[in-house]
Amino acid sequence: MGRLTRRSVLRASLGVAATATLARPYIANAAAKTATVWWVQGFVPDEDTAFRTLATDYEKVSGNKIEHSIIPFAPMRQKIISAITSGVVPDAIYATPPEVVPLQAWDGKLVEVTDVVETQKSRYHPTALLCAQCYNNVEKRRTFYGVPFQGAVVPFHIWKTLVEKAGYKEADIPKTWDAFIDFFKPVQQKLREQGMRHVYATAFVVSTVGNDPTNTFHAFMIAYGGQDIVTQDGKLHTDNPQVKEAAIKALARLSSLFKDGYIPPSSVNWNDADDNNAFHSQLCVMDFDGTLSTEVAMIAKSKDDYDHNVITMGLPLSNDGKKLPSQFGVNNLIIPKGAKNVDVGKEFAKYLIQPEVHGKFLKGGLGRWLPVIAPDLVKNDPWWTDPKIGPHRPPYIQQGLVDPTLPDYYAFNPAWAQVRTEHPFNVALHEIATAGASPEQAAAKAFKRIEEIFAQYPIKQA
Repeated sequence: MGRLTRRSVLRASLGVAATATLARPYIANAAAKTATVWWVQGFVPDEDTAFRTLATDYEKVSGNKIEHSIIPFAPMRQKIISAITSGVVPDAIYATPPEVVPLQAWDGKLVEVTDVVETQKSRYHPTALLCAQCYNNVEKRRTFYGVPFQGAVVPFHIWKTLVEKAGYKEADIPKTWDAFIDFFKPVQQKLREQGMRHVYATAFVVSTVGNDPTNTFHAFMIAYGGQDIVTQDGKLHTDNPQVKEAAIKALARLSSLFKDGYIPPSSVNWNDADDNNAFHSQLCVMDFDGTLSTEVAMIAKSKDDYDHNVITMGLPLSNDGKKLPSQFGVNNLIIPKGAKNVDVGKEFAKYLIQPEVHGKFLKGGLGRWLPVIAPDLVKNDPWWTDPKIGPHRPPYIQQGLVDPTLPDYYAFNPAWAQVRTEHPFNVALHEIATAGASPEQAAAKAFKRIEEIFAQYPIKQA
């Protein structure tokens, strides 16, 4: 990664010139109340412990009570929709999947939280703010319906030991997109020649399940110049020749990697955890997976692998040597309409995003998630930036808080939430790989379906 300096972090985060004095907790002087909070279970137990500590600390400084439930992410998705549909809702929810926020905001089902975000707005990462501003189709306006409290980008995870076993070293890994991907092909071949008959170059997920296949395709399309398929005004640009070309290139590249045997055949059925498992078992030399979940899971199982044997890398440069933007995902706290204690829900959210609280919470979760309050949390704390303290956080910080980022497209138009659910581009990959469709044919079919979805979400321009 590039050198993470005070100046670079400041420049990446709204140009804040110096760390502001930390505010005292935003707690109202009122009779104690109880709020119900639903929270998503962490990938590692430390994340759940960090949340319980957060809730306990809030209770101590506020006098209020937090009745919380920690729920696995898959059941949580169902509970959120069921609760909002029935009207029997908690007071605050860790929204998962993140596209729940723009979808429910579109239908006017969420409480506006501009007053919460405003308490730290000048410190927020600018892309995090974009991820929380959603369009309300009932009121025909865009404003804050989510409170960003943690972020993530999608880095590459590489077995340094396998690269070296194949006769290469870290410095040999190319710096541009296609050359970077192709580097792992001879690594696979040389490892197989040494008896590792079942190892694969990559762990790219090409299924039609979960977030990972969509994130993978987005990265390829952006690498080939298609980042403006949806723009900040919520408009779809499938008629843009550059976007069309990028989608075709991405489909051709990924389908070739799969057909040529550089992606495990089972990847067509993988969910979001399977590539992590494949990487941990050294089935694959390289994986592309969001957050640092891959690395933090190693801390308890093999600290030596965490400290020495795995490399975390941000995105390579584009093929013409330019910086590529990473999609910056944000988890938001939402307050559904019908909540009985909106004031306590908002107070809890304000408490969570205070810099000192925010930092303690994320560090308690082992740094799997990125700070969204920057630069306050990063520039003065070597825990995030010193590779001697943690080798994987500095490149992750560089990719997410210093290098260019953009939101996922559902932040601009909730239609993309349905696109993510249907996985039209990944369906297209399967048609190329198994049914003999051309990348041009498959892209045209995917574009047609996406256009049909967007027709259901017209955004009135102010």
